Amino acid sequence: MAEVLTTADASAGTRLRVTELAAIREEVRRGPSEKATEAQRAKGKLTARERIGLLLDEGSFHELEPLRRHRATGFGLEAKRPYTDGVITGWGTVHGRTVFVYAHDFRIFGGALGEAHATKIHKVMDMALTAGAPLVSLNDGAGARIQEGVSALAGYGGIFRRNTRASGVIPQISVMLGPCAGGAAYAPALTDFVFMVRETSQMFITGPDVVQAVTGEEITQNGLGGADVHAEVSGVAHFAYDDEWTCLQEVRYLLSLLPQNNRENPPAEESDDPAGRRGDTLLDLVPAEGNRSYDMRRVIEEIVDDGAHLEVHEQWATNIVCALARLDGQVVGIVANQPASLAGVLDISASEKAARFVQMCDAFSIPIVTLLDVPGFLPGVTQEHGGIIRHGAKLLYAYCNATVPRVSVILRKAYGGAYIVMDSQSIGADLTFAWPTNEIAVMGAEGAANVVFRRQIAEADDPEAMRARLVKEYKAELMHPYYAAERGLVDDVIDPADTRAVLIDSLAMLRTKHADLPVRKHGNPPQ
Repeated sequence: MAEVLTTADASAGTRLRVTELAAIREEVRRGPSEKATEAQRAKGKLTARERIGLLLDEGSFHELEPLRRHRATGFGLEAKRPYTDGVITGWGTVHGRTVFVYAHDFRIFGGALGEAHATKIHKVMDMALTAGAPLVSLNDGAGARIQEGVSALAGYGGIFRRNTRASGVIPQISVMLGPCAGGAAYAPALTDFVFMVRETSQMFITGPDVVQAVTGEEITQNGLGGADVHAEVSGVAHFAYDDEWTCLQEVRYLLSLLPQNNRENPPAEESDDPAGRRGDTLLDLVPAEGNRSYDMRRVIEEIVDDGAHLEVHEQWATNIVCALARLDGQVVGIVANQPASLAGVLDISASEKAARFVQMCDAFSIPIVTLLDVPGFLPGVTQEHGGIIRHGAKLLYAYCNATVPRVSVILRKAYGGAYIVMDSQSIGADLTFAWPTNEIAVMGAEGAANVVFRRQIAEADDPEAMRARLVKEYKAELMHPYYAAERGLVDDVIDPADTRAVLIDSLAMLRTKHADLPVRKHGNPPQ
């Protein structure tokens, strides 16, 4: 006959199991060993759990599959089966809103991805998409786990596929906190935003040793794929910071400006900055002369709530500014030419930077404000051979395809194709305003006069005097501030000091805008 346990015996057995579970959970919490933790700290890096603690609201983290272990055999793997298998996954909250996260634990297998490790990531990615909540990856891994062979590679394929499916549906943020090499680097490249930490994080397809072996070039890891390289040169990284704490706090700030998914609007906040506040400072910030420089960031600070904005790709393609900010508590995306860098011209990098930002704003229902002061596209053999036509078309396509509210303000000059591309009324801007200092034309007056009046100038007794007179006439007839308004190409010419109030009123009116694109599987944008 089966043994019948007393209530006391059953209770003791359950308590024993609970005690065993508590011991296992403590082992999971501690991680592999003190030595591994010390090695992590010696590199100036936090542990995976410390990073999650900084990212999420205190006490909000719910871990998934903490007891997961790999099942691989061979190459000594069967003797080493740590809990979590080198990646911590789960969900919590940031500013009270649900966020899913996975964090590589470099202390276990160097954060390398194996089959079980990948399965955990796949699961949390699927849950984020199903729940309609942002996904943040805290990357610190050595790539595929070589001992598991093709199973590890297939795991990356599953991540890439999920990144692509979630694109434009939920915000995806990659935070680089250590090495990321080979095929693993493609996952961050597929996400909406990439954060990096100087000195401790690197991204590259082939490392310095391979580069030297193949090309003979000697370079350090940071020189090849460090934070500043990707933030300033390649444009792979949107943000770069000096330490992990600052980096993760900025991730939290970015999340506060984004919606949970593409079916929601960005979160609004109460603003103490009066909607009707005049910006008289703007009258002195922007010189009337089109060839004088100024910092567009100061204009943005004067217009937005409390001057606060988060600039995206601040160090790359600095001739255009892309930023997230608030106007009367509502999130907006700002695209603005930067006269302080290359006179604000559009080139290959600026076009790519702005195009992707516009696409991101459109995907997540963020209205777009465009501030124009653009002399044209950058001329030159390098730009033409580099495909400025193709790359400039990316920005044109992004604006034409965007269905969110779009308001443009022409501060000073807006010449040629660059004027059209920078969200002109002809490509679908809902409202277009201009300052009294605006000059909208095919090209600058000097260049236009040299083309239109070439013969008259050449035949004149005093060519320079003739050129000066014709330039003045051209400006007076075709480039005066009200020329475009008279023809309905701008909706109004406004006092610069009223720019904030005009933008807020316009966006409030457009908040219920509904625009549909033609039915299609997807577009085929220029690449």
